[in-house]
Amino acid sequence: MLTYLEKGTRLLGEAVVRKVLDYIEKDPRKNLPKAIDLLLKAPIATQHKEILQGLREHNEFFEHMAEVLDPAVLKKFFITFLFNTMLYGIPKQYRMAEEIGALVPYSILIDPTSRCNLNCVGCWAGAYTHHDSLSLEEMDRIITEAKELGIYFFPISGGEPYLWPHLLQLFEKHNDAIFMTYTNGTRIDAEMAAKLAEHGNVSPAISLEGPREVTDARRGKGVFDKVMAAMDNLRAAGVPFGFSVTLTRQNCEAVVNAEFLDLMVEKGALYGWSFHYIPIGKNPDFSLMLTPEQRSWLVQEVRTLRSTRPILLVDFWNDGAFTHGCIAGGRYFFHITAKGDIEPCAFVHFASDNIKGKSLKEALHTPLFKAYQKRRPFSNNVLRPCPLIDQPDILREIVAESGAKPTHAGADATIVGKQAAEMTRIAEAWRQRTEEAHLEEALEDCAPYYFDELREIGGNLDRKQVGAER
Repeated sequence: MLTYLEKGTRLLGEAVVRKVLDYIEKDPRKNLPKAIDLLLKAPIATQHKEILQGLREHNEFFEHMAEVLDPAVLKKFFITFLFNTMLYGIPKQYRMAEEIGALVPYSILIDPTSRCNLNCVGCWAGAYTHHDSLSLEEMDRIITEAKELGIYFFPISGGEPYLWPHLLQLFEKHNDAIFMTYTNGTRIDAEMAAKLAEHGNVSPAISLEGPREVTDARRGKGVFDKVMAAMDNLRAAGVPFGFSVTLTRQNCEAVVNAEFLDLMVEKGALYGWSFHYIPIGKNPDFSLMLTPEQRSWLVQEVRTLRSTRPILLVDFWNDGAFTHGCIAGGRYFFHITAKGDIEPCAFVHFASDNIKGKSLKEALHTPLFKAYQKRRPFSNNVLRPCPLIDQPDILREIVAESGAKPTHAGADATIVGKQAAEMTRIAEAWRQRTEEAHLEEALEDCAPYYFDELREIGGNLDRKQVGAER
């Protein structure tokens, strides 16, 4: 197996690789932008240059990253991410996609266990059975086969992933991959943080709901303080981490504001993911969904905050312009549950195949993914990328065509019955809001290349075309 240095040398040449390493080892806070400048001059694909150029424009982020991370962790994480997941992994994904005749995604979200030590209100995973788990052998096989396809980035969820007893062993064996753990943070004490720093290829994304009273109301009394302690432990160990928040009608304004974001920066968070509440999982509650007015307010507010803070912010699903629409269904990622069911994403709880006894190559040919991909993009309106909350009629077509079955009791309520009718009503209200407020026009400057693709090829991103220059 080639090391990341050998892969980098083959791609960029020995002189470039040595210089990049030299920059990072000597003074990463000062030299990370220089390393990016050097890579921008190297013979890499245009797509990679665009990604790096976007990072290069945020010097404050690099300074923040260099300030909070242990130098050894920074070097391992940055180089592994750069060489394996991006420069080596992405072109290989394109080549393997042509070879196997199916899209190869950038990442796979995997739940090693459905067990959890919290009981959060409205948990998206709360309706799965709570005793399922994948074995270490099954996880090892999935990740090994994924790397053979060029996939080196693995978000790990659950349940609570730190309740799975083999987690650190998995990180150690696959030290050439990057893992991001979606966690409630309550299991990350100083000892665990030190172990994660030792591995150097793991980034926890810690869930919270905003300030103390808001977080504790949904997650349980005292959880906010445990999250703050986990962040302090990770900061002290120099481990890269971020936060993950579910935006609801009640907490939206309490989270998306300068005060809360400044707290996250102070704690040492490098990124933040915001997911709009979707009425799935345990006790779906439509009253928690964002109003059209709140969602349109987020479009501009998130962009203002991330342009003024040294932290990477992603707003699902309002950032459809940056992702070229929906990323699920095997396009950029898909979800494997603790039972082994192969879902399009963490929020669409249907499957037509199970990973147990099936190779990853076979799994990528699942009828559910095929039905997903043939309908992309689900809308030319990039603020309506999701087939669940924005285009529910399309999701019904996908499920019917593929023969997919719900992965837990009640999951089919999103496509049939009173809940499905309410989802359609909310989707229509959002469609009207985007057209009345002309919000789509405000996003055109963010990703003009996407609008060009929509006009020229109808938004159907062909991997062969994207990878042709390689």
